[in-house]
Amino acid sequence: MALTLSKKALAVKPSSTLSITAKAKELMEKGIDVVGFGAGEPDFNTPDNICEAAVRAIHNGFTKYTPAEGTLELRKAVCEKFLKFNKLNYEPSQIVVSNGGKHSLTNVFEAICNPGDEVIIPTPYWLSYPEIVKLADGVPVFVRAEKEQSYKVTAAQIDAACTDKTKALILNSPSNPSGMIYTKEELEAIAEVVVRRDIYVVSDEMYENLIYGEAEAVSIAALNDEIYKRTITCSGVAKSYAMTGWRIGYTGSSKEIAKLMGSVQSHQTSNPNSIAQKAAYEALVGPQDSVYAMNEEFNRRRDFMHERVSGIKLISALKPQGAFYLFVDISEILEKEYKGTKVGDVYNLSRILIEDYNVAVIPCEDFGFADHIRLSYAISLEQIKKGLDRIEEFVNILK
Repeated sequence: MALTLSKKALAVKPSSTLSITAKAKELMEKGIDVVGFGAGEPDFNTPDNICEAAVRAIHNGFTKYTPAEGTLELRKAVCEKFLKFNKLNYEPSQIVVSNGGKHSLTNVFEAICNPGDEVIIPTPYWLSYPEIVKLADGVPVFVRAEKEQSYKVTAAQIDAACTDKTKALILNSPSNPSGMIYTKEELEAIAEVVVRRDIYVVSDEMYENLIYGEAEAVSIAALNDEIYKRTITCSGVAKSYAMTGWRIGYTGSSKEIAKLMGSVQSHQTSNPNSIAQKAAYEALVGPQDSVYAMNEEFNRRRDFMHERVSGIKLISALKPQGAFYLFVDISEILEKEYKGTKVGDVYNLSRILIEDYNVAVIPCEDFGFADHIRLSYAISLEQIKKGLDRIEEFVNILK
């Protein structure tokens, strides 16, 4: 009898963001001048004080196992951060530190999902959400937010999507890929539905420090006691502190859920990297100057990119309020011809741009929007200008 591999694993879609980024890096290594708009990570180095904390940890021999859910020192620092920044009161026993934001989300759904449980995922969404839900035996239920809604779902849409199988709602604010932020009033309306329907909210706030203009980050769990009980708040140090490779994410939840997540993690990975935990502690309790400096630079790039894209025919984008992405509507391009052949779909568009114009963009079909691309401004202004010039050159020859 032939051996059969896991149907669950075989059904997982590879990450298109990672594959596009890998393709761009491959071309760069060959000496080709590629502009990569695919970056989902800051282009800054990890701040010196954080790196120095990691070096001290190594020299001091802090290289052994720690508690599976993270050191008490770091969990206390996360509690302080939650209290000061998010206005959320968590105890260390409610905190689980994991091997990055994806791992935190994996722990969450492993802890709350039973086979067949439905998880509402607003569209556009970060492409890993449905795959993580499916790996935990959950069923993704997509609710689409149109451009006219600023890519944000309404409380009424969420209510309509709920069934007796609904277990949770994923809420991502600021959003990857749209950069949009839910207002306090919008969150209050959503919280009312969640409490009435008695479901969980998985609030992914990974980009919470990357907020621009007058926009404000509001944690849904901070609204009242009832929504607090039903919320798992997820964040990490990757985006705010240029620490993507350090792999430290964390969650705040009820003690019951935190205990389950800690148990799952103890068998799957044991503890997060001990050295990275010391670095993350320094990130949270140390000087925050680097966070503000990076935020200011991202804001400059955001303004430039949005204004520049607004001047290119056939494409458009709403101005993002947070994160470091521009979510670009390219629906008109798909109907045009390039070298005598219809562009047709977003994957063909991305292929043309990287092969003929040395520009890597993220096709957003895997984000739930087949007529959009994502452009990251986590690259230098010089690279942004060069890449957008190339995109405009391509657009101008379409027929």
